[in-house]
Amino acid sequence: MLPSGVFYDHITNVIGNGVALNIPKLIEEIKDLTDQGVPAPKLLVSDRAQIVMSYHILLDTYEEERLGGKSFGSTKSGIAPCYSDKYSKIGFQVNELFNDKEFLIEKLENICTIKNVLLKNLYGKPELKVEELYEELIEYRDMIKPYVRNTESFLHRSLAEGKQLLLEGQLGAMKDPDHGIYPMVTSSSTLAGFGSIGAGVPPYEIKSVVTVCKAYSSAVGAGAFVSEIFGDEADELRRRGGDGGEFGATTGRPRRVGWFDAVATRYGCMMQGTTEVALTVLDPLGYLDEIPVCIGYEIDGVKHDDFPNTTDLNRAKPIFKTLPGWKCDITGIRCFEDLPKAAQNYVNELEV
Repeated sequence: MLPSGVFYDHITNVIGNGVALNIPKLIEEIKDLTDQGVPAPKLLVSDRAQIVMSYHILLDTYEEERLGGKSFGSTKSGIAPCYSDKYSKIGFQVNELFNDKEFLIEKLENICTIKNVLLKNLYGKPELKVEELYEELIEYRDMIKPYVRNTESFLHRSLAEGKQLLLEGQLGAMKDPDHGIYPMVTSSSTLAGFGSIGAGVPPYEIKSVVTVCKAYSSAVGAGAFVSEIFGDEADELRRRGGDGGEFGATTGRPRRVGWFDAVATRYGCMMQGTTEVALTVLDPLGYLDEIPVCIGYEIDGVKHDDFPNTTDLNRAKPIFKTLPGWKCDITGIRCFEDLPKAAQNYVNELEV
């Protein structure tokens, strides 16, 4: 939940209106930091952010169980049910926590009427109770109260004062519900263009879009993954990759891995409006004699350079180009010019 600026005392961290806010998780993360000697961060939480309720997590979990082998690979964090309620207009914004009891009880009664039909008849699970949920809301109110602000006004004032804003997104273009590999996507837009909406700032204030991209490919959850590798080859890359291995930050599940996909990356950069790319985890590839790069897709015998819709993507086969590896540890190198020539050539090839 916490933005990456929490380690810097000159940064004000803002959780915007576009976030699905898990309040207990946020408070737990703050405690984890302070318990390790990190000063409590400067943190503001939008009074318009949507709250992840306990029943969102339950419904997410129950639905994945119901789907079985056809599940979406959800992290079971309640994100989809939370956004579903947001657009059904039965979710809770943070500011609603500060309403009187009568308002909250009336809204909870309506929610329980809707949710209990599903819990009882579809999932065969215990029904929700209004009073228990009311107590949950009061607990959340007390937890979040010190951080709640009108963050839109704060950000607009900051822009007027010439301060720099960094809008942070968690997932890439492939997980966008419109432009990604639908339906194996997340529940809100992952594109930079949505950053202005999720933070409440004008779109013309976004001057630079930095896309963070790995030197190979990885994915969490189900869905088409054209350059995916399997077996021992995948296990080796997964073990060496990431920050201590390629495992999900939320679930701990082994990530799916594959070679760099130039088709998907080029499309992602196009949809994001990328102005710069931060290429990461180049160093784990140092064990390889040769490194394949996916430079195109073959669909029904025809080569494609453009990223297709999901229906066509499910039939796509990778077209690989193999580049020489550099066979050494580059972990401590900080200047591009100091990299082995083969590593420089690999990066230059990806840029093309």
